[in-house]
Amino acid sequence: MGMGKWLKIGMVVGVIAIIREVSKHYGFGFDKDTGIKAIREWSDRLGVWAIPVFVGFHTLTIALCLPYAVFFEAAASLLFGFFPAVLCVFSAKLLGASLSFWIGRLVFKSSNSAMEWAQRNKYFHILSRGVEKDGWKFVVLARFSPMPSYVINYALAATNVGFVVDFLLPTIIGCLPMILQNTSIGSLAGAAVASTSSSWKSQTHLMVKQEERV
Repeated sequence: MGMGKWLKIGMVVGVIAIIREVSKHYGFGFDKDTGIKAIREWSDRLGVWAIPVFVGFHTLTIALCLPYAVFFEAAASLLFGFFPAVLCVFSAKLLGASLSFWIGRLVFKSSNSAMEWAQRNKYFHILSRGVEKDGWKFVVLARFSPMPSYVINYALAATNVGFVVDFLLPTIIGCLPMILQNTSIGSLAGAAVASTSSSWKSQTHLMVKQEERV
């Protein structure tokens, strides 16, 4: 596992730990167990609609270019478990990318100023030349690149690529590794917090027993 993955795991665990300590300090009564319980109760209340609602919100964050995708992908493992989370995030990724593509195509086809703006963008020129030369194979490579996915979605909409062969299929291939990484991060972060919480409770229980003996 690379340093980048460990850094993301550390950030997620750190944020959870900070929230927990602040809430304890100010008497909010929030800890890991109650937080997870509240999330799962929300999921239980929605019942069979929990996954569709999650997929819908995640799809919108992708289409609207909001910087919350990684948090949705990490949280999915806590909500639904690893394998259902992979299916949820995979569905949202495809729907979000498709929605972005058609929104972009509608805007660029109907607005000359939007098309002129896209053509001035450096990413557009990279993607446009690459697609003209290598077609769907270049789109797969772009999906594996550090280029933000929302930039790829909208920039490709301004080109003449076909939707199914040149956009959708490469997106399916290219998004899987990142989905597996981020959902794994959620699982590992949850396990790390659970382990820390369990260890802290065990130590507290042992200290209480020792005090009772004294």
